[in-house]
Amino acid sequence: MTEHSHRKGPSGPFFARDFARHPPARWPDYKTSIARSPSQPLLSIEQGLGEITGPLFSLRDIGPQDNDLLANYTHGGSPIGERILIHGRVLDENARPVPGVLVEIWQANAAGRYRHRNDGYLAPLDPNFGGCGRTVTDAEGYYFFRTLKPGAYPWPNATDSWRPPHIHFSIFGSGFAQRLITQAYFEGDPLIARCPIAQSIPDPQALEMLIARLDMENSVPFDMLAWRFDIVLRGRRSTYFENRPEGN
Repeated sequence: MTEHSHRKGPSGPFFARDFARHPPARWPDYKTSIARSPSQPLLSIEQGLGEITGPLFSLRDIGPQDNDLLANYTHGGSPIGERILIHGRVLDENARPVPGVLVEIWQANAAGRYRHRNDGYLAPLDPNFGGCGRTVTDAEGYYFFRTLKPGAYPWPNATDSWRPPHIHFSIFGSGFAQRLITQAYFEGDPLIARCPIAQSIPDPQALEMLIARLDMENSVPFDMLAWRFDIVLRGRRSTYFENRPEGN
């Protein structure tokens, strides 16, 4: 995931993931994990040359408003909600920046509803907010998005279960087969401690790596607060990726 054909520099063996930090695939408090968790040992399938060598992503693939969710779906108005900047760096296990990574996000609107046909939550859709965007990390591994802070929403896990506000992240390497998916919560949210998905992570320090931090130094006065969310791709302290619980 972290090696690109155009990148040169020191390299070495992967650092093994510390599995004590990450949640088990089967977590009864998170009901759908029971049906989705594997009952047999996982198989490793080798990737072909076409899967690991391309395509490479670049800024040429990104439109001028792709990372601006405040503007990329407007229909004559402005989206409603708390305007925020979420930003950070994509790093390898040695804290080196990873350039040229395609970062995509999707999220609920400020009322807690996704623009998706299967979302039946009674909260209203915002006609000026699409809820998704993308960008490519620069030479320092940096990315940023202008967006709205998503709202909490109920989900059918228990009698009164609510997901804390969060933003989903998808990170692509040098090919479509190299995709990692995670999500960012927001510092200080009391629903994190009540969420069965978040609480399936056994190590509190690992859960902390899924929490975006309030970043007043990069907030925009009289416009938006900033939140910092760095993504570590591999190693013992890697960000937890929900589609790679066995290790990345």
